[in-house]
Amino acid sequence: MLSVLFRTNAGYGRRELIRLGALGGMSFAKSSLATMSSSAGQQRSVVFIFLFGGPSQLDLWDMKPAAPLEIRGQFQPISTSAAGVQICQHLPLLAGQMHRVCLVRSMNHRMPVHGPACSELYSGRPYPLPPVTDQARREDWPSLASLMTRSGAGATGLPGAIVLPWHSQFMGQSERIAGQTGGRMGEQYNPFLLQAGLERGLFDSAELQLSDSGARQRLRRRSRLLSQLEDSSAAVSGVERPVGLPLNRWQQQHEAAISLLAGGQLGAAVDLDRERPEVLARYGLTVFGRSLLAARRLVEAGVPLITVNWYDDSFHDKVSPHWDQHNHLFASLQDRMLPIFDRAMAAFLGDLGERGLLATTLVAAAGEFGRTPRIGQFTQNAMTEKSGRDHWPHAFTALLAGGGIRGGQVFGSTDHQGGQVRDNPVSPADLTATLLGHLGVSADESWWDPIQGQLQKNSEGRRIPLEYD
Repeated sequence: MLSVLFRTNAGYGRRELIRLGALGGMSFAKSSLATMSSSAGQQRSVVFIFLFGGPSQLDLWDMKPAAPLEIRGQFQPISTSAAGVQICQHLPLLAGQMHRVCLVRSMNHRMPVHGPACSELYSGRPYPLPPVTDQARREDWPSLASLMTRSGAGATGLPGAIVLPWHSQFMGQSERIAGQTGGRMGEQYNPFLLQAGLERGLFDSAELQLSDSGARQRLRRRSRLLSQLEDSSAAVSGVERPVGLPLNRWQQQHEAAISLLAGGQLGAAVDLDRERPEVLARYGLTVFGRSLLAARRLVEAGVPLITVNWYDDSFHDKVSPHWDQHNHLFASLQDRMLPIFDRAMAAFLGDLGERGLLATTLVAAAGEFGRTPRIGQFTQNAMTEKSGRDHWPHAFTALLAGGGIRGGQVFGSTDHQGGQVRDNPVSPADLTATLLGHLGVSADESWWDPIQGQLQKNSEGRRIPLEYD
């Protein structure tokens, strides 16, 4: 897996980039991305924000103030910039951006286990294995980011899909959580990862740039020498390089990696020091805030798909890490989670809107599932306490903005307890088809599945029938 690290690991990212030749995900097939420009010629982009752990729909954006206390919880709804749309009182900044947002309140599937449920959201397909592990396997369906990696590079030569600031993962796991890889389509389609030094959240853009023309020449010479050495080694050992990857694809990826580093455009895109201090403060000095700011810059650089995985300091919490609120739900949301999310998400949407980027950029935010209607209700995790909510895939909410979608609308609804979809159900497959559709990639385009020995479509879903401007 290719990663570009932060200042705490200075010097590693550039060597890794050259050595692996972008093996972690850069693919340059031209099958689909030629259609990814708008009528004005600007590259289309998708930013998929994954809220790892599963945020509570009832306490954030599908509130039921008339329900009993054990269902409605402690928070109150507030009015927003969208007439008739209310969200949680602890999201005041986001409330001011709701005229740009569509709330899809009818997301649903059947998987209550984190890893398999993450796989369903990342890939848009039902989990293919028994739900006995959270970790990625070869049999997984490919992620949306991997499908985009397979479709090719963006118009500017940057990767077709970039993931930041990390792969979603629980403490103690040795592998990424399910659904984030090329899976059965192949590891060569893993998306490009910009990995964070999570304790500081500082992008080391110097690791992605060369200082002068002399450095570029040295890079070319060393690349040629590396190629000669590997050719000699392969001739002596009889082992192809790298195993499982055709030589021509390796050569393409290696040259693309050299070009990417020599050009410096990726490093420039994530160089947050180029932003004014007031912009940095607007997003918030958090890993999530900086990741969304980097995502905006990657949109401007022409990257088709950027996946931003949620990260906060609760990684080490064994009961309720991230949005997985099994205890102390309201205190955790009010004091820790919502201030980070509210500031960064509102700044991101406002920034895209003010820069005229929402017309060609579709933003989607969702977790792997929602939370139980009743506080303290047990469904899957025995650590759930009376102060928390357990896993609930039967009804949850996704936020969509941009891409021509009319803001301020609500699509779908749930029952009086927020636990069952009442109308217009939307599956993870439908969400994936909608994101692919915005990028001009056909859901019907097929790829070879060696596990089942047959062709598979990019998506079995249908685009969500939303109202567009």
